[in-house]
Formats: sequence, C-alpha cells, structure tokens
Amino acid sequence: MVIVKALYGLKTSGAAWRAHFTDTLHSMGFTSSFADPDVWYRADSEPDGFEYYTYILVYIDDILVISYQPETIMSVIAKNFRLKDGYAAPTRYLGATIRKWKLACDEDASHWGHSTEEYVKQAILNVEQELAKEGKQLQGRFSTPMSPNYRPELDYSPYLHDRPVQYYMELIGILQWIVELGQIDIMVDVSMLSSYTMQPRIGHLDQVFHIFGYLKRNKRATLIFDKSRVDWNESTFKNHDWTDFYRDAKELLPLNAPAPRGNAVQINCFVDADHAGNRITRRSQTGELIILNRTPIVWYSKAQNTVETSTFGSEFTAMRIAVELLDRLRYKLQMFGIPLEGPVNTFCDNSSVVTNATDPASTLKKKHNSVAYHRVREAIAANVLRVAWVRSGQNLADMLTKPLNGPTLHALIDKVLYLARDDAEGAAETDK
Repeated sequence: MVIVKALYGLKTSGAAWRAHFTDTLHSMGFTSSFADPDVWYRADSEPDGFEYYTYILVYIDDILVISYQPETIMSVIAKNFRLKDGYAAPTRYLGATIRKWKLACDEDASHWGHSTEEYVKQAILNVEQELAKEGKQLQGRFSTPMSPNYRPELDYSPYLHDRPVQYYMELIGILQWIVELGQIDIMVDVSMLSSYTMQPRIGHLDQVFHIFGYLKRNKRATLIFDKSRVDWNESTFKNHDWTDFYRDAKELLPLNAPAPRGNAVQINCFVDADHAGNRITRRSQTGELIILNRTPIVWYSKAQNTVETSTFGSEFTAMRIAVELLDRLRYKLQMFGIPLEGPVNTFCDNSSVVTNATDPASTLKKKHNSVAYHRVREAIAANVLRVAWVRSGQNLADMLTKPLNGPTLHALIDKVLYLARDDAEGAAETDK
C-alpha cells in the first residue's frame, strides 16, 4: 500500500501526548530523571518506615510502575486517562514475557523475570512461513548459534541481491531485538553477522537461519531479577595506596542526584577480549557482562576500533571500555537515587592486565596503550572499581567474544540465564 494521507494524528501528536502526561505525573509528585527523562521517581515509604523510591517507566503509552503499592499509583492515572485493558501485574512488556519465578536457592521468595519465549516463537514462525514459500524448512536442534568453526569473514559464497538483502537486514534486526530482550547466548554471533548487512553473502544468510534453528531448540531464555548479593573472596582483590600516582583521583558524583533511598546494589563486571579474532582485519572482539547483584543488566559485544598486536593490548582496551560502560551505569543509578555498594567487582582472565592495572609500581610497556592504562588505573585509584583475576573457564564474558562449542557455551550461559531446551535434556528440566 501507498499511504497518501494519515486519517488521524499530527506530526506533533507524540510530543503533545507526552506533555499532557508529564503534567499529570508532576501533579502526582513525580520527578523526571536527568539520566533518563522517561524514568520518573518519587520518594515513598513502606508502613514499617523503610524508605524507597517509587518509579514509573514510560515508553510512549506503555507504563510500568515499581512500588510497594502500585495499584494506588495506577488508580490515579486511570482517573485521568482511559486505559486500554485496565491495569494489573505485567505479563508482557516491549516483546518480553514477564512473570514471577521461584528459585531453588530461595524458594521462600518470588522473583520477577522476563523471557524471550513468545517473541522468539513468533519470529521462528515468520521465518518458517517465509522458507515454506520456497519449499524449504527451518532446520533445528542445533547446540550452537553458528556452525562449528564458521567464520563470517572467511565466507566467499556468492553475494545476495535485491530482496534477499533486505530480508537479511530484517532478520538481523529481529535477532538484535531478541538479544536486547536477554538472549545473551546469541549475542556475539549476531554481532559478527551484523557487520555484513550492506553486502551479505548466501553463507551469511544460511548462518542467520542457523541461529533461528538454534533458537527453535533454545527458545526460552529467561532473565531472573535476583536481588541476592554475591559473596566474593576478598583476598582476590589487592588494596594499594595510589596517592603518589593519582593524588586527586576521585569519582565525579553528580551534584543534582537525588538522595539515595532503598537497599544498596552490588555491581559486578566480567571483561574479556578475543585477540585478533577477525581473521581478515585482525581486530579483536570485546565482551562485557555487567551484573547488578545477581542480575545481568548490560551485555556488550563489539569489534574493537584498533588492531592490537598483543593479547595484553586487546584485553586492556576491553578493560578501558568496561570502565566507560561502568561510568555510565553508575551515573544512571545515582541519578535514579539508588545507593551503590562500594566499587565495582571487576574480573579479567589476563593476569598481566590485572597486575598492570592494580599494582601502582607496574609500569606501562606499550606506549600506544597509555590511554587505556591511565583510564583504568585512575578509576581504580578513585575506588570506582577493583580488579581481580578469574580463570578463563569462569569468565562469563568469554561467551561474548567468540563463538564457543555447545558444552562450553551452555556451561557459561546457565550461570546467568534460565535456558529451556526442546530435547530429552530439556524435557527433564523444570522451572527452578
């Protein structure tokens, strides 16, 4: 169809709606956060005197209320606006399926979690219908998102043309949103294939279908919002006096942040890099996983902008990127009024990087890494983070740097997600 003219709505309708809704939230005592103008907060207290913030998350005309008594907030909103289906505890939000879970380690409490199941199921159905038009079927039951030993940069199959190119871009967009919703196990594969959206090859499209085949078997990735803390071994973190090296180092705290209320959150971060992972450009792939208490909150996988000549250089670059991601997250949490529990617990599997970053007497050996070197060390001196070494097999960021074999991938992903599988193994699993 060709749209000649919209029958309703103006170009300014969205802005007018937001302005109208903003007036209502202001009248209810809510303040828009400077870190995210669509996150609104208001100081509240529970009957026992516990102080916290009530939050309202707004996405156009979708609303989430986080409060001790969310019904009272929604009842006020319902008096001013006609709600489509009334209001209740959320079951879906932005494509994710939301429900409460019981954990085997904490059966007395329920935890919110969101799942990609319904979105993935619909995406797979659409792909199968498209393939059926060509008399093809979507192969499934794959244990890894991409074929073993497949490297997209070494694929020399014929280029796609016309409609298949557009279809490839559409599928990549769908997969990127699935990753955004929490399907972390396919992130590095989607990141690598996303580099070829402008000129994909037949082999690249086949691997996209391979990812959907993997999702057909691993179609319910659920991210549980687990508020329990991790008790790290304090002896793994080394404390040093940085006064002689970064005398004035301190975290720049936002002056207009609201006073912290509620329970403090623990921030944990895993950092890794696949040195010279790209066989053509020799650029390394950075992987970062940031976890609040026990809940993954930021996952990052991207090729580095520079070519590093050593594993040390690529890992230190990844550590510098982690510092930048953590600065943004800490700022956002502080502007939401959330208290932070000490420095970020950061883990890296490169012992040289850990030593160079944490020991004041350790000198820089490669001058071109000076920016990363001083950026990381100054953050440590300012008590923004502390760094410890972790074994490669226990570094959760490893799954965000390169395609892994099935057992290794699932050993890591099972530590951060509940992943339902459609096979004999998965049939025996229960919601724990």
